[in-house]
Amino acid sequence: MRGRWGRKYHLVLLSGLAVTLALVGIALAVNPNEREVKPEANVQDTDDIYKPDSKVWVLDFKFKDPRLIKANVPGRGQKVCWYLWYQVINYTQEPRTFIPEFELVTHDRHTVHRDQILPAVQEAVRQVEDPPDYLKIKNSVTISAEPIPVSRQEATPRAVTGVAIWDDVDPESNRYSIFVAGLSNGWSLTDPIPPDTKPVVRRKTLQLNFRRLGDRYQMKSEEIKFVPPAQWIYRGSQLDVKGLPVGPVLPPAPKE
Repeated sequence: MRGRWGRKYHLVLLSGLAVTLALVGIALAVNPNEREVKPEANVQDTDDIYKPDSKVWVLDFKFKDPRLIKANVPGRGQKVCWYLWYQVINYTQEPRTFIPEFELVTHDRHTVHRDQILPAVQEAVRQVEDPPDYLKIKNSVTISAEPIPVSRQEATPRAVTGVAIWDDVDPESNRYSIFVAGLSNGWSLTDPIPPDTKPVVRRKTLQLNFRRLGDRYQMKSEEIKFVPPAQWIYRGSQLDVKGLPVGPVLPPAPKE
């Protein structure tokens, strides 16, 4: 009797384990690998970012490769939009306000695209990435409403989740970079680029390079691949310093 019940219990246990493993497999299949970018020093930093009391702070950044989603954009109809799911983590000494600027630059079509606030697309992204609305995905405006809370290295990160959206990326493009500004307060003022006579304001910016396989007629999310490594650069920005407006400066395309 005891042997029969023992065998039944063993079968039930194995069955439960199989179901659990299947669910884990589904979760892994739905949730692509997340890539984490840690702060790194740059020769243009005005202070050592690794010091606890550094005047230059940098936030940690986690992201998934850009994905495509079709959504109805009011006034524009059905659009194939690009989006970047990300999380920001603050391991500095105090809360930091994250005011992001996301720019997608195509290196083969030579175009610049700014992140857009599109509520309908954001909702479509939420239904894919976070159906129970547990993460409370924010856009580039709402994520700046409250400072990113401090996380302790030994504790579970207090990550804040956001999404950047573009609806006008040239479908012919296969090589591009996404620049993320606002993750650091680092900036520098450099000499003008001739024939301009105004100094160039550069912000510490995260550069993520990507390549898309295939053509415009067979566009799939899985064709978009990250080209490592992630880079912390000082990039020309729109910041005004002492009344000097400065336009964006496009960096060279990543090497093959």
